[in-house]
Amino acid sequence: MHAAASARLLIVGQAPGRKVHETGVPWNDASGERLRAWMQTENSIFYDESKVAIVPMGFCYPGAAINGGDNPPRPECAPLWHDRLIKQLPNLELTLLVGQYAQRYYLGRTAKRSMTETVDAFAEYGPRYFPLPHPSWRTTMWIKKNSWFEEKVLPRLREAVQKAID
Repeated sequence: MHAAASARLLIVGQAPGRKVHETGVPWNDASGERLRAWMQTENSIFYDESKVAIVPMGFCYPGAAINGGDNPPRPECAPLWHDRLIKQLPNLELTLLVGQYAQRYYLGRTAKRSMTETVDAFAEYGPRYFPLPHPSWRTTMWIKKNSWFEEKVLPRLREAVQKAID
């Protein structure tokens, strides 16, 4: 977790991956590089706790999955901690919901049937929430299949992020 009460942008991700777990720095991996590129945000802003809060759905590395990715975030973490943490962030204007776990938790029944449909309907959740796919290496094929993401979603994401951190 990485947050200050003054933060206006919250990034809710999945759970720390192996590299992040080892370094203790959130989004300190290729997924973080891709997320920062999507946002067009420099490291100095991304890691400025006074502007950007970062809270994972799970607070510990869940271990490697058989398929080569990581296991899902532990299910008890978000219900136990998120409400308490969010109450400590009174200035939030925008929450990026990165990946299906964050979307399901925060959007509940308003989430669409799939992550793709939820991201495509991003405008329905604003200005409070902005759903995004997880920026892992697996997303490369998803982006190729869903060219609307780069054309339609990323420009609006960048506008929303800039507004929140200015």
